[in-house]
Amino acid sequence: MATGGSDPDQELIARVGRGDPAAIQALVARKLPRMLQLAHRMLNDAAEAEDVAQEAFLRAWKQAPTWQPGAARFDTWLHRVALNLCYDRLRRRREVSMSDPPEQVDMGPAADRGLMARDTGLRVSAAMADLPDRQREAVVLCHYQELTNIEAAALMGVSVDALESLLARGRRALRAALADLRE
Repeated sequence: MATGGSDPDQELIARVGRGDPAAIQALVARKLPRMLQLAHRMLNDAAEAEDVAQEAFLRAWKQAPTWQPGAARFDTWLHRVALNLCYDRLRRRREVSMSDPPEQVDMGPAADRGLMARDTGLRVSAAMADLPDRQREAVVLCHYQELTNIEAAALMGVSVDALESLLARGRRALRAALADLRE
């Protein structure tokens, strides 16, 4: 296993690069849930999240034989690939004109607690989707992916101060959009 400050995935990636089926399976088991969660939070679409995760892993397998540890940890690189794929999809969404209006979620009161929780989840997802892309990225990386501010800032290519500003604006917008849920 990797020691000290080295990449904890270094040995696993080297094995993936050699075509070791067990290493490939271990990599997917270790990284897939977080990649799916990241893509789903960014895109608010489970099917697109699966497509993004699949494409990110395809790129990882292609990169694995030539992976050189050093500049970035593998996990950071994989997150950046997934985020870039999400942004590509978000740009394409903006370019496509809609012939039909999007489905509207019934925001009326839920019949029981389970439906209320689902309703709240939909409201949070909608509020997240309404955030500007960079604010959403910062919130997803820090709160859902549980990266530190330093890791998230490096991944986004911004200073820690800039990340904290994005987080503050994103949190403020979410609080405003979801203010009625705290009553």
